[in-house]
Amino acid sequence: MSNQGLNKPAPQTLDLLQSRRSGSAKAMTGPGPSDEQIRTLLACASRVPDHGKLAPWRFIVFAGDARVRAGEILVDALGKSDPAAGPDRLAQERGRFLRAPVVIAVVSKPRAGVPIPEWEQVLSAGASCQTLLLAAHAMGFVANWITEWYAYDRNVLQAMGLSPDERMAGYIYVGHAKEPLMERPRPDLSSIVTAF
Repeated sequence: MSNQGLNKPAPQTLDLLQSRRSGSAKAMTGPGPSDEQIRTLLACASRVPDHGKLAPWRFIVFAGDARVRAGEILVDALGKSDPAAGPDRLAQERGRFLRAPVVIAVVSKPRAGVPIPEWEQVLSAGASCQTLLLAAHAMGFVANWITEWYAYDRNVLQAMGLSPDERMAGYIYVGHAKEPLMERPRPDLSSIVTAF
């Protein structure tokens, strides 16, 4: 099969890239992506630069009641790290995964014993997060890449099935915006670009 024609100009893609913005997870509503749309999101997120073809990432999908179970994991972990946490804080943690109809966790799992530097493998997981954001935007959803404390808490990560050598690259919250998204200031290119 010929690759001729695969690199056709796609100006609409440039419009998509320049219009992407994050929407607050606190201001999301349903409906979320369907099972088929989630599969498409994950297929897109798997087509990122991946030196050595290692697939140094994996995904955990939280939808429906799984979001409730995730909230209980957060409450349990918080109880271990802060036994004095009050009812308001516990309620906040219990509801974190309920802010959006679907949450996709991107797990960074760099492989040891290969010539590809770990840093490049971690960057590949980050590229997967960004691609999820772009794919969700292309589908008409709003998305937000969040870490917060539970991306770094080993009790949470262990309860979610991460091995000791895996880390959370981020949680991608996906839904619809309750209100129109506001554009935020972007850096002036002259302040971030140097010609060498």
